[in-house]
Amino acid sequence: MRLKASIAALFALASLPAPAQADYLVLRSGARVNVSSYELLGEKYRVQMDGGWAEIAACEVVAIEPQEIFVAAPKMPLAQAPYGELIRKASEKYGVDADLVYSVVAAESNFNARAVSRRHAKGLMQLLPETAKRLGVKDIFDPEQNVEAGTRYLRDLLKLYQGDLALALAAYNAGPAAVERYGNVPPFNETVAYVSAIRKTYAQRKSAAGTPGKSSTPVR
Repeated sequence: MRLKASIAALFALASLPAPAQADYLVLRSGARVNVSSYELLGEKYRVQMDGGWAEIAACEVVAIEPQEIFVAAPKMPLAQAPYGELIRKASEKYGVDADLVYSVVAAESNFNARAVSRRHAKGLMQLLPETAKRLGVKDIFDPEQNVEAGTRYLRDLLKLYQGDLALALAAYNAGPAAVERYGNVPPFNETVAYVSAIRKTYAQRKSAAGTPGKSSTPVR
């Protein structure tokens, strides 16, 4: 099993066993391998994954990234939330529950319109450049364009998965290909945490609004 590596600083970083936490080994192929621990042994990484241990050629690894941590967002009326009016308008335009859009924005960027992820996703709803281009976005950092495109993409995913919120959120985070590959929420720690955090925020918002049942029907 071969994977890639080339950055000299990476060898120094990984020369000692890593603490027991979730990380990603990013490969030259573009794949991201979720590992709970790793250590560099000569020219190979010894990594622990679900199902046991494996060895990966150090020359195949281009980066090691920590797993994203997602937590439920604080309760806040939409009218008082940053970009709340943009969220409301996009929600009405595409028929997606505004509380769900709010929950996704909170998890993706914490309402930071200039946010950029390690994977180069950008803006309030953390759109990848290729996704933004496909959705007709001219300025990915423009809050209105970003929220409208992200809401439209979320609507499309909800329709694709016939209203299954967990699968739609998993696809938003990990991509539809990963959902199709596993036939369910992919077993990536980051994706599982992402889906859980957004569903928790969304359920809390619907409960506070006195409509707990609506959390299961986020798209109209």
